[in-house]
Amino acid sequence: MSARIQPIARLSDVLDRYDAIISDVWGVLHNGVVATPGAQQALAAARRAGKPVALLTNSPRLPPLVAQQLRDLGVIEPCYDALVSSGGVTRELLEREGAKPFFHIGPARDAGVFEGLSAQPAPLESAELVLCTGLFDDETETPEQYRPTLEIAQARGLPLYCANPDLVVERGDRLIPCAGALADLYEKLGGSVIWVGKPKPLVYSRARQALEAVLGQPLATARVLCIGDAFRTDIAGANAEGHDVIMTLAGIHGHQIGLDGSRYDHDRLESLAAETRQRPTYCMVSLVD
Repeated sequence: MSARIQPIARLSDVLDRYDAIISDVWGVLHNGVVATPGAQQALAAARRAGKPVALLTNSPRLPPLVAQQLRDLGVIEPCYDALVSSGGVTRELLEREGAKPFFHIGPARDAGVFEGLSAQPAPLESAELVLCTGLFDDETETPEQYRPTLEIAQARGLPLYCANPDLVVERGDRLIPCAGALADLYEKLGGSVIWVGKPKPLVYSRARQALEAVLGQPLATARVLCIGDAFRTDIAGANAEGHDVIMTLAGIHGHQIGLDGSRYDHDRLESLAAETRQRPTYCMVSLVD
């Protein structure tokens, strides 16, 4: 039988067991509307204790734009050493595709993923692949509305690059659909998906390389601590990489465990871990020092 998930009160309770941190962004440092109280201060304190921090986000934006979004939301503490985004890694992979035209599904604000590359957006009928960074309007649309478009792409045998594997993300007190929901539907239709981001190993490798560059030495798997709020991405990715992981509960699963202030149903959390077959090492409502 698996050990129960260990609740902790603060990051400093376990920090001395680790040499570096890989932290999620959305759901840990902010909820899409405001910065999470205490979270940036906790990571800043870890850095002062000699534990470098790499932020690893499934955002389809390039790292400089993610950094600007953090500042806009009030994350101004010096709380990280490196920032790895799904959008940044997706751009690298698209560059390898050369000049292949692609059909872009996603808002115009995500154009930085492909601006300046040899490959350029094209109509679906002439595209050789699909790039999905999100819904065109995630405030009003649903993934199911994209079924006809995805059916055409699948019939043509087009691979789909998913630049954000999240199914949903918090935006204040709402859950908003992400590119992962479209990619999930595409796979169910029989399409081929290249998932770029957590829980896939490539982005964790990038984050560890950044941390090792700061430390000037290799990192032992057991000495890396991950932090995140989602079973499907953050917890699954950390489990697959062999890293311990703190799950922040005031994220996308809060409504499933009856979260009310600092109270929640721990048995329900354990049930979710069993259902998803993904188990965090520790849990806390929000990240604090």
